[in-house]
Amino acid sequence: MPVIDPKDRSPRPPLPEGDLQAIVDRVGPLWDGMRGTTILITGGTGFFGSWLVESFAVANHQKNLDAKMLALSRNPDAFRRRVRHVCDNPSIEFLQGDIATFPFPDRPIDIVIHAAVESTRQPTPDYARHMLDSVVLGTRRILELAARQKSMPRILLTSSGAVHGRQPSSMTRIPEDFTGSPDPLDPNSAYGQAKRMAENWCVVYQKRYGILPLISRCFAFAGPLLPFDGTYAIGNFIRDALAGGPIKLSGDGSPLRSYLYSQDLAVWLWTILLAGQPGRAYNVGSESAISILDLARLVAKIALPQSNPHDVITMGNPPRTIAELIAANQLPPDNPSPARYVPSTHRAQEELNLRCTIDLPEAIRRTIDWVTR
Repeated sequence: MPVIDPKDRSPRPPLPEGDLQAIVDRVGPLWDGMRGTTILITGGTGFFGSWLVESFAVANHQKNLDAKMLALSRNPDAFRRRVRHVCDNPSIEFLQGDIATFPFPDRPIDIVIHAAVESTRQPTPDYARHMLDSVVLGTRRILELAARQKSMPRILLTSSGAVHGRQPSSMTRIPEDFTGSPDPLDPNSAYGQAKRMAENWCVVYQKRYGILPLISRCFAFAGPLLPFDGTYAIGNFIRDALAGGPIKLSGDGSPLRSYLYSQDLAVWLWTILLAGQPGRAYNVGSESAISILDLARLVAKIALPQSNPHDVITMGNPPRTIAELIAANQLPPDNPSPARYVPSTHRAQEELNLRCTIDLPEAIRRTIDWVTR
């Protein structure tokens, strides 16, 4: 299998046709709410944005929506060299600019999808400042644009489950109405703090100007285009496995996460935008929790043909394979109160009839198939 180079800038293929078609079919008649509209999307070249842009292109063509999409990018020329099949689409126009300072388009905007975020999530010395500026100032800029429109647009804000801070150990799935928050004295909480402020700005502008904000609190995901060189454990595990292993596991592997496949993610975001209640938050994610250790083992089982306990190592001092830990009776502890980051999606299921349709093993297989094709 090929080694994934996170710095690869060669042209990339379109997203899987089957997934894009499924998104169009599942959103169904809701697409009519975009007929004849002009949509502005920020972050259109990222993981979320790429799935939304490419599914929009298919829906716009198949359903004759006569819609236009403006995609804001810091470097559209670089994106154009890698993703010509998107940039050559006549219904999609790329605008160059920074989210906090970009010039407003010279035409009416009917729908806004605000999916831009500072590219780094690493706790570097400038992490907190860059994150706060990118999220808060960028959201404020988008809301100023919306407030100047003659007809108030619907705005989808891609927020985060990080707005709740640490999930209580007694809470298996965190609901939208939980009022916990990140620690304001922890500089590494900047992402959650910034998303809280972005949500608040949305409802402030709703009350003052009548805009229609839809808030999606996004958790963890899997699928093609997920970064393989960042803070996303599942992406890093797949990278390690496709390089031949071993999969490197930091910590004791006890934290619990859940993963929604990118096809489901796009369906949920489009549905929230087109059918959600303005001023209301909806969790976006899977309710099926898995420990980071079991996630590493699952990726090894799927990606490595002859998977065994040597395929996963913990990065202690010195590194130990899972086989060695088993032999020494030192497996990561069965922590009765592991850190959790798992949403309750009851609201999305009951109000918008949304469902998770692709399980985690299949999500991993589809991600690997796309990367290696």
